[in-house]
Amino acid sequence: MFATLDAGILNLVGVDLVRDLVSLVDMLYTDPGDVRVVVIDSASPDYFSAHVDLTAVPQYTAEAEKAGGPGDASPGMFLHKLARVPVITIAKVRGRARGGGNELAMACDMIFTSREMAVFGQFEAGTGALPGAGGVQHLARRLGRTRAIEAIVGADDFDADTAERRYGWINRALPDAELDGFVERLTTRIAGFPPEGVQAAMRAVNDLTLASAAHVRSDAVTFQSPIARPESRERLDYLAGQGLQRPGELERDLGKAVADFPPDS
Repeated sequence: MFATLDAGILNLVGVDLVRDLVSLVDMLYTDPGDVRVVVIDSASPDYFSAHVDLTAVPQYTAEAEKAGGPGDASPGMFLHKLARVPVITIAKVRGRARGGGNELAMACDMIFTSREMAVFGQFEAGTGALPGAGGVQHLARRLGRTRAIEAIVGADDFDADTAERRYGWINRALPDAELDGFVERLTTRIAGFPPEGVQAAMRAVNDLTLASAAHVRSDAVTFQSPIARPESRERLDYLAGQGLQRPGELERDLGKAVADFPPDS
């Protein structure tokens, strides 16, 4: 099964996209039918998902709460639920996956990417915040302490080769021409196995490696404080004036842009 993100060129994680993902997750929990593997990809060639829609945080948070339930009104808790759906999930990434877009990809069981086109990053520290939807938890477990701090506090972009070969951020970076065929072969292979064994293996690995709900909730709460500080608002307003959330040079090079905040501002 394919679930294709199609929310404009940037594929911002906003109200409509969260609503559709919540419906997908609910279906996978309650009535997956014959679905054994879900591949999440993007209709945009340049962006898997640029990041969350920073103009609609309360609205998409309300949509996310429909998956997490009362008291779990955060995208992080929704992605925590996505990470534990009873089918295999694969993120097939072409283009940029930053912020909430990267957190969405990391909530999947596996990530395979285009070597030439994929870019990953958590840019939040460049605005005075921190990843609030699972980025801290996933990166600390995948990259180890020192590299996770580099990725999060450095707020820079990582190309697919670096993310794969040096950091363990993703499963594999493949030549773009080979990506579709590789993912198709793997999904067909897994879908042909007895589902009970696959699900048991997933549960065992998840229990060993995924963050607890309490840790994800803590990150979501921590995120709310710095993002509301005047300095963070000033930086976000500056970036918005330079082209944040609009297709163009700033979004293409966001890792660079967050470090170019005028020092006298």
